Formats: sequence, structure tokens, C-alpha cells
Amino acid sequence: MKKLVIALSVVCFVLGVNAIVFAETGVTESKIIIGQSAALSGPTKALGIEMKAGMNAYFGYINSIGGVNGRKFELVSYDDGYEPERCIEQTRKLISDGVFALIGYVGTPTSKAAVPIVEQEKIPFIGAFAGAEFLRNPVKHYVLNVRGSYFDETEALVKRVVDEQGIKKIACFYQNDSYGQAGLAGVKNALAKRSMVLEAEGTYERNTLAVKGGLAMINSADVGAVIMIGAYAPCAEFIKLAKQIGMTDVKFLNISFVGSDALREALGSEGEGVIISQVVPFPWDNSIPLINEYKEMLAKFSPEQPHGFVSLEGFMVAKLFVDAVKACGADITREGLISAIESKGVFDLGGVKLTFGSNDHQGMDTVNLTEISGKGFKDITK
Repeated sequence: MKKLVIALSVVCFVLGVNAIVFAETGVTESKIIIGQSAALSGPTKALGIEMKAGMNAYFGYINSIGGVNGRKFELVSYDDGYEPERCIEQTRKLISDGVFALIGYVGTPTSKAAVPIVEQEKIPFIGAFAGAEFLRNPVKHYVLNVRGSYFDETEALVKRVVDEQGIKKIACFYQNDSYGQAGLAGVKNALAKRSMVLEAEGTYERNTLAVKGGLAMINSADVGAVIMIGAYAPCAEFIKLAKQIGMTDVKFLNISFVGSDALREALGSEGEGVIISQVVPFPWDNSIPLINEYKEMLAKFSPEQPHGFVSLEGFMVAKLFVDAVKACGADITREGLISAIESKGVFDLGGVKLTFGSNDHQGMDTVNLTEISGKGFKDITK
């Protein structure tokens, strides 16, 4: 009997050691730690703050009911100011801190800086607030997207102005980096399908309001619409200055990364009629169960944040992540999380479905169109 007890003790000790050795990074018996690098200061801070608030709202709700299999979620967020070099530093810090996954990054240039690290470290990178093609094609094993692509959005905007409104002279105003180039490529592709080319291009530098040079280039071309690939502060500056110099009949269209709520606020009375493509449902559509849940949880767990498009996207990213963790069961690993998302395939977030597969790491491709109207928005998709 004594020998049996000793033998069992040795087995338990070995198993205990193995459990410690092989336990997944960022996962303990009581919590799952995830990391985010985003602009929480600077000219694009509203995007990072809103994304974080949406994720915290859902994680707060899940934690309030005990988490998943007794594990609660801890989101660690670092500020990268929407600068790639800082994002690299923050990403490496998060990984050295021991996070399980990276989630809710904000921006194309920052995501582009982080992805090589993600692939080297083999860590899931989920729900970036970016629509660039490099995050989607070719499919990257560790990168999973919730939103549609910039190609999807620019196609919808070109269809609106060219096919539906008959405008033939189009310009593009874009941020002079990988984000702007990704959107510009989408606009050119959509026009090429219609045997058209851009009439003019104008640029500005990231994290600046230096838009006058780009405005001058576009104003000289006498265009009917300007598709904008930028952040809310410079795009608002462009639109206000354009109207001051007489471009009052020009249509201004933005893709979702602009930050709809922040753009509307920055434009004030000059925002009337500005169109923005969206990759999430309309946050005021109470017919969708997800929207009602989002508004309730945001008010309870992120009460400082008014509801809107970006925080809704953050909420959806967090909900997908939690549902994927549930699909893993009690034994959670990074590879298991990726496998669970691919194998489960369809995630119903509450009237909004995300679909994944081994060759499809983009959950949605739906694009809706909205228009700034008064102090709010109206859905003009239909």
C-alpha cells in the first residue's frame, strides 16, 4: 500500500509539472488575458477608445456572470498613437506580458507592423479594425477578421455615385501610407470594372491635418464626388475647407475606418449629406437582437461611451472571441482557438452571422451605407 501511495504521488507530481509546463500562455484557472494595441491618444484616439469600450462592455457582461468555465477575461490595452513603430513596441510588450491572444487592433499601418510578429510568435490576431487585403488574401493562419474589406466598401461607394447617381468624375483623397494605398486600390478596382479611371488624387500625411495640398489637386479637376480614405480629423478638415472654396455640390464619401461618430462631431453643421460605408449593422436598428444586447451592455459596463459604429464593432469582436473560447471547451490553446473558429464555421451573434473556414478568415462581407443627417445618421442602404 505504501508503494502504491508513493507511485500515485509521483504520477500526480509529474502530471502537475506537465500541466504547468504545457499550460497555454495567458490562460490560468481563473482568467484569460488578451492584449490590444490601439490609438488611445492623438488625432485618431476616438477610434481606439471606442473599440476598447465596446470590447470591455461584452467582457464586462461575461465576467459578471462568471466568465467561461470559471475563467474571466482581462483585456490589457496599450496606446500606440496610430504609429507603426509604437505598435511594434506595444505588441512585443503584450507578448512578453504573456497575453493569450491579440484582439481589436486599430488601423492598417499598425496592423501591418504587428502581423509579422504575430506569425513569428504564433499568436491569434483577431478582429482588427482594418479592411486591408493583406489581412485577408492570402489567408493567414493566425489572423481572423470580423469586418468586410476596404475593397468591399469602396465597391459599394463607387456603385452609389456612379451606378445610382450617374456621377462620372471621381477623385480620391487618401492618407499617404498603407491604409490610404489599400483604399485607393479598392477605388481604382471598382472604377476599372466600369471602364473608368480617377480624375484626381490628393493625399495627406498620417496624424496630421495638412490637407490643403491634396485639396488643391482635387479642386482643380472639377469632380462630382470625392471618395475619402482617411481618419476623422483630416477628412473633416478637408470637407470644411472644400465647402469654403466653393465645392458645395460635390459628394463626399468615406469608408468606415474614418470613425463615423467622430467625423459627424468634427463636421458639425457641415456634415449634412456626407456618406459613410459601414461594415457593422446600424446601431439604432432595434429589430436586431445583437443591437439591443449591445446597447444594454454598453450602458451597463461602458456607460461613458455613447453607442455607435466603432464600439459596436468592438462589442462584436469580443463576442466572437468569447464564443470561440466556449467552442474550445475547458482546454484552451492558441491553435485550438483557431481550429474552433474554422471548424464551427458559423457564429450567430444575435441576428448577425459570421462565417469562417480554413480558407476564409473574414466573418462578414456585408456593407451598408449611412448618411449624416442632423445630429445623427440615417441608413440609406436601400
